[in-house]
This record gives sequence, C-alpha cells and structure tokens, in this order.
Amino acid sequence: MSRIGNKAIPLPAGVTVSVAEGNLVTVKGPKGELVNKFNSALEIDVQATEIVVKRPNDSKEMKTFHGTTRALLHNMVVGVSEGFKKTLEINGVGYRAALQGGKLVVSAGYSHTVDMEVPAGLKVELPKNTQIIISGIDKQLVGQFAAEIREIRKPEPYKGKGIKYDYEHIRRKEGKTAKK
Repeated sequence: MSRIGNKAIPLPAGVTVSVAEGNLVTVKGPKGELVNKFNSALEIDVQATEIVVKRPNDSKEMKTFHGTTRALLHNMVVGVSEGFKKTLEINGVGYRAALQGGKLVVSAGYSHTVDMEVPAGLKVELPKNTQIIISGIDKQLVGQFAAEIREIRKPEPYKGKGIKYDYEHIRRKEGKTAKK
C-alpha cells in the first residue's frame, strides 16, 4: 500500500488547481503557475480544500506512479504558494561569484571564469560574493541549477575548498605525514 500516494494534499488559501483532459494539471498561486502532465490511468480528484490521487489497481507500476504523482503534485502546490530555495557557499582563496546581467560568473580557481546563464523562472541573489541563493517555484529547476553550480568545483576533503550547500558537512581528511 502506498503510504505517500494515499495522503491528501492540502490546498492553501489562494491556490487553485484544475485538471484538464489527459491529466494535464495546472496549479496557480500567488507566486506563479505550474503545468504538468501525469499518467492518465490515475484519477486526480480536486476537492475544495485538498487533492486526492487514486490508482485503478494495485500493480507495482501503478503503485510507483501513485506515490510519484502525489509527490510531484505536492511540490507544485508548495512551489506556487511558498516557493523553493537553495543556498550555496563558496570556500577558497580567490573563489567568488558575481552577477553580470542575466549571467552568474563564478571564479573557482581555474585560469578562466565560469559563466552560467540563469534559467528563466529562477532568481539568483548574492548577499556576499561567497554565498549564492537560488529561489523559484519549480523544485526540480532550483535543485538542478544548484547542482550545476556545485559541479563547477566540488568541495575537496583536505582543505575544504570548493562550492557546497549551506547544510552540507565536508568530512575532512588528514594530510600526508613525514616519515620518522
């Protein structure tokens, strides 16, 4: 029995959900609008204060679609009402970031800077030149862009230099020791 799929999704005030033919779901809220198409075998029932996802049978495939669909719908509702945010920290001498127009320019110890185009629908803030805050309504887009920035220079375990999430803890290793 799907534990996640059976939970109802509460609808906050100001959020409207409409289901079109073929399970094309549109979620509108104070922060924006998200549209996604889900498996047409599932039944998405929109009530006044909640959304319920039902599956036609108990096959393994339907159970997986059931839980995934409910989780994605929940992320859409949270995105248009509250939004999502990821914070990255840059550690290292000379490592920094800057915004130039619609591009994020990162200096991470290479002989050149790395320029990244900020995707539409995302907002990037730099409170300090060593801190990057990415926010938006689409959880997948926020997470993907944060992962791409982190991929520029992953944190290394000896000195802790690199780009990491604010909640991430880097396990440090001891360096080489001299022979006696």
